[in-house]
Amino acid sequence: MTVTETRTQVKPDGQDHYTISEVVDRTGLSAYTLRWYERIGLMPHIDRSHTGQRRYSDRDLNWLSFVGKLRLTGMPVADMVRYAELVREGQHTFPQRQELLEQTRRDVRARITELQDTLAVLDYKIDNYACARRASERP
Repeated sequence: MTVTETRTQVKPDGQDHYTISEVVDRTGLSAYTLRWYERIGLMPHIDRSHTGQRRYSDRDLNWLSFVGKLRLTGMPVADMVRYAELVREGQHTFPQRQELLEQTRRDVRARITELQDTLAVLDYKIDNYACARRASERP
């Protein structure tokens, strides 16, 4: 299961305690990556069992899903960490969070435009080869 699919199979409220291996299975992220996210401040505080094992919640899985989307946008890790810090600081940071996401949206749109231009060049070249092939196959 990928990070984007974590919302589909959640445990009932109060029973939503996942071990790191369950989160690895659900998200496709490695245990190392999950620990690193926690260490750099990208993940909120993860609860621990009485034996010290990490216990992730549905909320944590939803956050990981969102982080996965941010990663797909190409957002730098430093900006993702800054966003996470702003979330932890509370509602008064809504304007800063919005601006960070709006900048990311602008960057994504610019990349989409670049990719569409690149696709048009590829389509043009492919069409040229197809036409040349057809012409060479005529008697």
